[in-house]
Amino acid sequence: MTAELGHFSLILAFAVAIVQMIVPMVGATKGWQNWMDMAAPAAMAQFLLTSLAFGALVYGFATSDFSIRLVAENSHSAKPMLYKLTGTWGNHEGSMLLWVFILTLFGAMVALFGRNLPDRLKARVLSVQSAVAVAFFAFLLFTSNPFLRLVNPPMDGQGLNPLLQDPGLAFHPPFLYLGYVGLSVSFSFAVAALIEGRVDAAWARWVRPWTLAAWMFLTIGIALGSWWAYYELGWGGWWFWDPVENASFMPWLIAAALLHSAIVVEKRESLKTWTILLAIIAFSFSLIGTFIVRSGVITSVHAFANDPERGVFILAILAITIGGSLSLFAMRAGNLGAKGVFSLVSRESALVLNNILLVVAALVVFVGTVWPLVSEMTFGRKLSVGEPFFDTAFTPFMVALAMVLPLGAVLPWKRASLGRAMRPLWGVLAVSVALGSLVMVLQTGTRMMAPVGLALASWLVLGSLADLAGRVRLRKLPFSESMHRLRHLPRADVGKSVAHIGLGLTIFGISAITAWQSEDIRIARPGDSFQIAGAVSSYDIHFDAVNEVEGPNYSATRGDFTVTSNGKMVATLHPEKRVYTVSRMPTTEAAIDIGPTRDVYLVIGDAQDGGGYAVRSYVKPFAVWIWFGAIVMALGGLLSLSDRRYRVAAGARRRQHQTQPAE
Repeated sequence: MTAELGHFSLILAFAVAIVQMIVPMVGATKGWQNWMDMAAPAAMAQFLLTSLAFGALVYGFATSDFSIRLVAENSHSAKPMLYKLTGTWGNHEGSMLLWVFILTLFGAMVALFGRNLPDRLKARVLSVQSAVAVAFFAFLLFTSNPFLRLVNPPMDGQGLNPLLQDPGLAFHPPFLYLGYVGLSVSFSFAVAALIEGRVDAAWARWVRPWTLAAWMFLTIGIALGSWWAYYELGWGGWWFWDPVENASFMPWLIAAALLHSAIVVEKRESLKTWTILLAIIAFSFSLIGTFIVRSGVITSVHAFANDPERGVFILAILAITIGGSLSLFAMRAGNLGAKGVFSLVSRESALVLNNILLVVAALVVFVGTVWPLVSEMTFGRKLSVGEPFFDTAFTPFMVALAMVLPLGAVLPWKRASLGRAMRPLWGVLAVSVALGSLVMVLQTGTRMMAPVGLALASWLVLGSLADLAGRVRLRKLPFSESMHRLRHLPRADVGKSVAHIGLGLTIFGISAITAWQSEDIRIARPGDSFQIAGAVSSYDIHFDAVNEVEGPNYSATRGDFTVTSNGKMVATLHPEKRVYTVSRMPTTEAAIDIGPTRDVYLVIGDAQDGGGYAVRSYVKPFAVWIWFGAIVMALGGLLSLSDRRYRVAAGARRRQHQTQPAE
């Protein structure tokens, strides 16, 4: 009965979405207030019905209801409860239901928190948001129904992919989807603005919090996925330029560009058409990511294997959504005149350069991701675009971006003097170059990754701190007065600096682990000892023993290793090679001793014919800084999102907007 209730709720939500798509849009066009007022309650009803459907599916997984086909194919009674629950979205149909659930959640939040929006704009935004929901409700109900029953239910299920039975993968998809789907609100605001033919500072102030929230969730989701790949796959890497990784990275880059572009619209009412286009492209990349993951056109460790018919349906959604919005943009963008003018040296120009670098970087990732598919379809040749291409083509744009950010943050609006703007940054530049030079002298070999990375990271971190120090007039006022000024700075400004600091920390972590990591691969037997040299100190690793252990739904070969350095105990590590009972699929569980300056990383492989086991060991300098930097970036987004201006300032313009006739 629960499955039927969930299915019926989906059908009702689909019907409500169709009404919400049509009625408020007509009301906004005709000026019929009652029709426009229908948008908010319809959005709330749509969310409640979808929540009921999602809850029904979660209940089916929690109770191991194997009469539901999806549960039988993706769960097992022996699984821990956490993975029973997260198995809800560990498959195509369940993940699409999660997608629609979050989509309706954002629609309900616009209805709830958008009370200060002009009535016509709010009606159009919710109507466009519902149009996107209609497409995905149709996809769910007609091609991917998660509530199908089995005539003869099995005694037990087939289990979940063992790679997905991990806390990182339990939380990674929801955060990622909150980012993906959150960009739909920016898209809806952009399309609504094109229909109205009006974009101004208030519009930018309304759209920025939604974009910021989506970017923040994407940051957390990508970081969780990277951390999972680092410790779960056993490959020792944190990013592999996998198509599915790229599918989340591209909208993150465009969303970052959109955030910076919206600042110019808010402050100077310039770059209006460009900002609208970025909002469309950001959500378009989210949809493209959905197609890449679910169409079956690519092979990935975390892609959903599905039949091409579903891919064709998603492709149709892409064509209608992206093609329709870009066509509307082509017709109406000329009406969005820009008011502000600015010189070549100004904060506006720096933000334009920031946007160009981010968008071109996203384009590089897009080309590298889809080119193997294009090559096979067009030329009949199978190509592989891997890490060397992305590192060579992508890295220069990120280096340039890191160089621009601190200076752009201190440049005045409209017109600036480069010499005056650099005054507080000359010392920062000198320290950054000195640190990079010091590392280059001290390190062995000619690897430039670490010196350049450290110099850029220092430039970003110290430049952001110098910007904050200048704002609070540190050392020019008493310290207590400076701290008082810091507490009363707009949180958006503080959040911007914190996010830039987080980016600097991540750049340093990436540079250090890439340049200085050590690796040792050998066949070892219990009782053997070997040494691996780190960037700072060496580590002695003693292979103590091998044991067979039983987990809740797997058996494992576990190695016991003792790690010492200079005769002092560092850690006892227990890497495992697991085989899951139901699927008989082996997985590798790395053992990691995490430290602020290095990770000691051990992996045990299969038993060898001649005796012993394959053992891989790594020393990874400053690896944790990669994810710590991502946390700091997300914290910066959260600080900016809490800025009081985004909660109340838009309301001050409501009357002004409502007295202007719709165009």
